[in-house]
Amino acid sequence: MKSIVIAAVLAVGMVGAGAANAAGEADLAQKSGCAMCHAQDTKKMGPSYKDIAAKYKGKGDAEAKLVNALNSGTGHQKSKASPEENVVLVKWILGM
Repeated sequence: MKSIVIAAVLAVGMVGAGAANAAGEADLAQKSGCAMCHAQDTKKMGPSYKDIAAKYKGKGDAEAKLVNALNSGTGHQKSKASPEENVVLVKWILGM
């Protein structure tokens, strides 16, 4: 019984940490200017984050391709975020 309670507490903690990380990444997207053209669920000037994730689902080179586009400004406006932050943003978007 004790192990079930411990497992439940750990699971709740992991879900809470995931939500906190998502909020941090959403804030990073806002700060970096991504939200000017993109939204999580709806198309703005650019596709939604979920549409981007669907487009690249199952493609092994998706992360590298998107990070490169954000860092270089090739095929997408150059991101205001650092290269490291772009990796975080791309992983967050592809995880949707």
